[in-house]
Amino acid sequence: MHPVSKTKRAWQSEPSFMEEIKMAKYRKLSRTSSQRKALLRNQVTNLLYHGRIVTTEAKAKEVQKIAEGIIAMAIREKDNFDEVTVQAKVARKDKDGKRVKEVVDGKKVTVYDTVDKKIKKDQPSRLHARREMLKVLYPVTETGAKKKEAKKVDLVAKLFDEIAPKYDGRNGGYTRIIKIGQRKGDGALEVVLELV
Repeated sequence: MHPVSKTKRAWQSEPSFMEEIKMAKYRKLSRTSSQRKALLRNQVTNLLYHGRIVTTEAKAKEVQKIAEGIIAMAIREKDNFDEVTVQAKVARKDKDGKRVKEVVDGKKVTVYDTVDKKIKKDQPSRLHARREMLKVLYPVTETGAKKKEAKKVDLVAKLFDEIAPKYDGRNGGYTRIIKIGQRKGDGALEVVLELV
């Protein structure tokens, strides 16, 4: 027998690190990537809006990872803004709340007043964080009794102004998972995922 055959050749060496570990870094949840992304975005949005959701254990653990990252980002950037005074044109209104009109050159024109307004201007890092959050969160609309009363909820502002100050000084662990037993239909373990 040839002496080379006794020793291991280069291509026969130990398996590389990546071949050894074949576990994914996330759960696939039996869905295609687009469906999985949509599901997780929806659940994260609902968790941050309502404060708690009921879901399966596997989904909850995936949602928890994303939600904790977003909350940590909000805490880190909550104070990174400048107060800026800007001048804004606001339509003048009468006692009934209707716009005051003036006749100029035979046309009715709305009368505007200039008002000083204080606004929060994001610093670049906070603006980046806001955009990263908007990549994940779906737009939320609150509906009233009538269709006209529907209004959009700024979930990012809620994160910065309400949720982040609540968890300031807490190092992680912003959510908790509580097991509530098996689901009747398929026996999947259901949990409550809630903000602490």
